[in-house]
Amino acid sequence: MSHVVRAALVQATWTGDTESMIAKHEEHAREAARQGAKIIGFQEVFNAPYFCQVQEPEHYRWAEAVPDGPTVRRMRDLARETGMVIVVPVFELEQSGFYYNTAAVIDADGSYLGKYRKHHIPQVKGFWEKYYFKPGNAGWPVFDTAVGKVGVYICYDRHFPEGWRQLGLNGAQLVYNPSATSRGLSAHLWQLEQPASAVANEYFIAAINRVGQEEYGDNDFYGTSYFVDPRGQFVGDVASDKEEELLVRDLDFGLIEEVRQQWAFYRDRRPDAYEGLVEP
Repeated sequence: MSHVVRAALVQATWTGDTESMIAKHEEHAREAARQGAKIIGFQEVFNAPYFCQVQEPEHYRWAEAVPDGPTVRRMRDLARETGMVIVVPVFELEQSGFYYNTAAVIDADGSYLGKYRKHHIPQVKGFWEKYYFKPGNAGWPVFDTAVGKVGVYICYDRHFPEGWRQLGLNGAQLVYNPSATSRGLSAHLWQLEQPASAVANEYFIAAINRVGQEEYGDNDFYGTSYFVDPRGQFVGDVASDKEEELLVRDLDFGLIEEVRQQWAFYRDRRPDAYEGLVEP
């Protein structure tokens, strides 16, 4: 049975300060709502620059509590105003010395549903994330939202198939993948991995990348954000590789059941044979 969800994502350039960055995303969200969107997601640590290009203690200042920090509270107000589900990636401060790369999920009535913490933390040139973030410890939650079952997988996570699968096993229909990835490092993977994961796990994926260069390094964030369906096909056009953009797309969740009946990957899994996958 057809069940169409109008979904949105934003790929954005850094403005230079948190207040204007949040305000810009609020306006994108209001525009998405005017276009009929019922869910929207933002890029990795959306309210800050991608400070992980350097390793400097000054950048701990971007961290805040989830859900009680100012950004998530403001996004809860925005969700109530627009009637949209919002996926809000931020730098989380849990307590002194405990920091995570996190996304809060807020329902369409402004209620806080929970958070996902990034599991896989890179530590390579231009992506010095272990300096800032502890590995996620909150599992692979799937949130029962006003539009359906929504999960989150953040940036570097996308290279690891295990989390994509666990989100599928937990019932995800749509997974937002907020990212900050650079042209020279991974551009050739960007349109391979998420479509392949959408096929393997038979759900929709919203792949979001930053766009442009920022003040703390020479990473060239190449945008090209997109929605991909359970057959691995892009839903509408891919976003620009140079310009900020709001994408709004209709996702037919009825396709999920159709594909799962046709391809039957979940039926044919062999978890009894996979013990070696979790051996250290």
